[in-house]
Amino acid sequence: MMRGWYEGFLGLRYLRASPKRGFVSLIAGIAILGLALAVAVLIVVLSVMNGFEGELRTRILSLTAHATITGLDGSISNWRPDLARLEHFPGVAAASPYIEEQALMAHEGKSSGVMMRGVLPDEERRVTDLGDHLESGRLADLTPGSYRVILGKALAETLGARVGDRVILMVPEGDVTPIGVLPRMRAFRVDGILSVGMYEYDRRVAIVALQDAATLLRMGEDITGLRLSLTDPYAAPRIVRDAAIALPKGAEAYLVNDWTEEHVNFFRSIEITKHMLFVILSLMVAVAAFNIVSTMVMVVKDKRRDIAILRTFGSSPRSILSVFIVQGSLIGGLGIAGGLIVGVLLAVNLQRMVHALEHLLGFKFLDARVYFMSDLPAYVQVGDLIQICGVAFVLACISTIYPAWRAARLLPAESLRND
Repeated sequence: MMRGWYEGFLGLRYLRASPKRGFVSLIAGIAILGLALAVAVLIVVLSVMNGFEGELRTRILSLTAHATITGLDGSISNWRPDLARLEHFPGVAAASPYIEEQALMAHEGKSSGVMMRGVLPDEERRVTDLGDHLESGRLADLTPGSYRVILGKALAETLGARVGDRVILMVPEGDVTPIGVLPRMRAFRVDGILSVGMYEYDRRVAIVALQDAATLLRMGEDITGLRLSLTDPYAAPRIVRDAAIALPKGAEAYLVNDWTEEHVNFFRSIEITKHMLFVILSLMVAVAAFNIVSTMVMVVKDKRRDIAILRTFGSSPRSILSVFIVQGSLIGGLGIAGGLIVGVLLAVNLQRMVHALEHLLGFKFLDARVYFMSDLPAYVQVGDLIQICGVAFVLACISTIYPAWRAARLLPAESLRND
């Protein structure tokens, strides 16, 4: 125990600057600063990737059901018994019918492709959180025969439509007339604006009453499918298959889909990007950690006389090795601790900092048309912090081995004779 205290004391003592040899501690401080910056950057980048993935998942699930069951021919008839059965199926929290079809919307000479979605407001409210994202209007106002529509915010801006305006909705089906086939269309009144914060949805979605969509598409009492809200969204693949099998027509009469399949490539690309960034930025941490090698080599050169005196007093090579490993580990530990504090503080306050910088520069860092969102969320995960700090500390310790080994091999007589 006394030897451990003695080696730790010397390792800590060698970090302090002296009036004559302050340069050695200066480069040690630079090594600590470099390692701290590398660790902080890695924490911030991984936190941003976590936030990006988590925010996308949350926003997607707020507008998209956890799972859907549709008919093989694109429609389901006599769906009410199926709806009642699904609502009592284990793992299903709620179910709602819907009609979905690609359409074209026009207003004052401007047009845009949209995804028309017909819903029953009361049932839809139990499946998704659309009501929480409405800037104006209410789902309850989408009554049958009212021909009202709720538009995504970006879609409304593209068309130049505001609440109270009338827009023309055309579907890719036509009516045969004596003068030819005319596209099926209907005027709708804009009754609300939806803002999810994801450009993909705010730019495409047009929500109407289920009966109005069925009338426009000539579907009668049929629907496109049933949307499910599950108690465990991550069990969606299993639950939706079991639910389809439990229906009277059996699974062979339906197509099932869930949110993990619909966006699987997107989330997989985020995960791959996160792993790649960790590997690439870990190289930056490795470079910062290996700077400790040059620092420790200079420390060993500066402390040659001290090493000789310690060896003369009976210190073993192993003891000298331990002294410099302790010093190198302290440099690494201080750098990692500093980087951990700075990285977490930056990650927690990153969104406010970005907004302030955007306001100051008048420039938008995130284009919603490219990144699907305009904010830059950052979620700090404890597992990432442990992994980053562990890798950085291992690299820092490896960097101390060679200089410490050189110090342990110094002969007292040669060191004193050279000095």
